[in-house]
Amino acid sequence: MTRTRWWLGLLVLPGALAAQAETTVARTGVMFESYAFGSGLPFNRISELTIPVSVTQRIGGGRLVLDLGTAFARASVSEAGGGSGSITHSGLVDTDFRASYGVIPGKLLFNLVGTIPTGARAVADTTIPLFGATGTHLFGFTTPSFGSGGAVSAGFASAVKMRQNWAVGTGASYRYAARYVPVQGGDEMSPGGEIRARFGIEGPFGGRYFRGALVYTTTAANDLGASGESAIGDRVLGYAAVSMPLGNSHLSLYGWNMRRLRARNSTNASTVAVPRGNVLALGARLDRPAGPKTTLSPTLELRHELTGPGQRMELLGYLLRAGSDLRYRLSDRAAAVLQAQLAFGTLHDAGTSVSILGPRLGVMLEWSRP
Repeated sequence: MTRTRWWLGLLVLPGALAAQAETTVARTGVMFESYAFGSGLPFNRISELTIPVSVTQRIGGGRLVLDLGTAFARASVSEAGGGSGSITHSGLVDTDFRASYGVIPGKLLFNLVGTIPTGARAVADTTIPLFGATGTHLFGFTTPSFGSGGAVSAGFASAVKMRQNWAVGTGASYRYAARYVPVQGGDEMSPGGEIRARFGIEGPFGGRYFRGALVYTTTAANDLGASGESAIGDRVLGYAAVSMPLGNSHLSLYGWNMRRLRARNSTNASTVAVPRGNVLALGARLDRPAGPKTTLSPTLELRHELTGPGQRMELLGYLLRAGSDLRYRLSDRAAAVLQAQLAFGTLHDAGTSVSILGPRLGVMLEWSRP
């Protein structure tokens, strides 16, 4: 539910409600994404509809924050060549329950996340191509995955003041996932544990504000029983953003790059390894007041992905997305976001290059109370 949480978070950006000061915040909405492909692939369209729901409760002056989030999602892949066949999946995704406690307010935070397996667990093998497509970083679907056997994560985040206005943050977490059968009639999978470490820095300079972070993630191999194991290499993600005033508007420029290394056991015959990969994203956002209750935010993002098991990775594709968010304050306790974007680019597969074109449309509502 990573991107679902990002979409819900649009409501607390500049111009929306200051939800951090509220005791209870509830959010919901609808997001629709669809991509049409040129000829050369076995499918000609991928679509996804997501209805996320989340509730946040702050206790003890905000020192303890409880968050519950889930979503209903429906995804489909349409067969190419005028065929009537399609692959479809719909239902709830896993539910996340998160608790954050300020051990030392403003300096040390403890996080505990429980993932309840309300989503798809054992799915038909015919739906595997659908799940692979929605999980591709290039498309950035709101719901990239639809279920698991459940998991528990624990970690901390700390912040230390540096000089007068700068701060340095560190964090780490460990995730344990429960066993489950991912494919109907298949073997039980025991997911490997995952460790994530984060370092960040932020502060003002020359009338601008900088944020930067480096995240390192390592995951143990998944035990597939008699079938062997599956593995993914370590991931290194770097992120940087600069924001600045521009007249009566606010401009944000950002970029991130995620490098997926070769899996440690990729040479073993019994290991199914995720190939190396690299995803680069560059974007810009302009928040411009359009009235006392309205903020218009044009956005632009370029995304580029490489992948491949060889020494030299090959281009998977690129996507340029442009559009705008319209945030409107309905009342002192409610806000709404309308989003309309259009993406186009190319996808490369086995020497074939095909075009990509598709919209992303959404509406999100937030309600809060003191």
